[in-house]
Amino acid sequence: MALEAGIVGLPGAGKTTLFTALTRTHGGEYGKTHVGMADVPDPRLGALAEVVSARKVTPVAIRVQDVPGTGPALLGNLRQVDALLVVLDGFSPGADPARDLENLKLELLVADRDHVAGRLERVEKQAKSGDAQLRAEVERLRALLAEVDAGTPLSDVDGELPAGLEPLTTKPLIVVENGSGGIDLAMEAELADLLPEEAEAFREGAPSALDEVVRRLRDELDLITFFTAGEKETRAWPLRNGETALDAAGEIHSDIARGFIRCEVIDWEELVEAGSAAEVARRGHQRLEGKTYVVRDGDVLNIRFNV
Repeated sequence: MALEAGIVGLPGAGKTTLFTALTRTHGGEYGKTHVGMADVPDPRLGALAEVVSARKVTPVAIRVQDVPGTGPALLGNLRQVDALLVVLDGFSPGADPARDLENLKLELLVADRDHVAGRLERVEKQAKSGDAQLRAEVERLRALLAEVDAGTPLSDVDGELPAGLEPLTTKPLIVVENGSGGIDLAMEAELADLLPEEAEAFREGAPSALDEVVRRLRDELDLITFFTAGEKETRAWPLRNGETALDAAGEIHSDIARGFIRCEVIDWEELVEAGSAAEVARRGHQRLEGKTYVVRDGDVLNIRFNV
């Protein structure tokens, strides 16, 4: 599952600073789109890696995209992201984060309005062929355009949206106020240049404020984390809440899903407490599950397969 978040905000709010803090990279050229990866902190991963003496530890990572400015054309680049991180100015004299949030929501609405209108124009031309499905989509798009023109975000519209529309106003918004009332993004960006142990010492053991941003992003997307734990690599994997062992297999590799036989399941806490998978099995706490098993947050999976 390729998770992706887009950063939006009014000019000067601190979008690129948030990008730098999350991805531990520098923003790059001004006025350009920046893309990087942000690791999702999870203390369970380190505990599991220590138990199995893993040589490599791989956390869940989220692809982060920072587009310059606002406006329909630029915001349109974010239609395929899973969620939007909204950066609000909370530090400038006279800053009004609530006002800026409403302005950004309006920008997203205008971008969706232009997007729906453009698609309607294209489908109207195609519908001249007489295709019933296209004519139905024309009517649906006209109704959606009327809703957006009336100021209604597409998240509040009843009924299904046309396939592939990818509106911005249906995406989860995670608000990040940049300033004393929220997160000091400039400080977080500076700490991102330090070694993890140095940053932790500076915070005097307190977690990074950005950890809360990532947690909220995880919750908004209704994600859980499962693990694979081996000496070669111990890794965290994202999965939608309610998905199955077969979905988890596909997340690891399509061949594993195709040749799925069974899944050995251990709770991460039991593995850490027992000290080894063999000891968990000896205690009778390892379970064998099939394709339809609904994976739980914190499950350690060993998937048997044959291709």
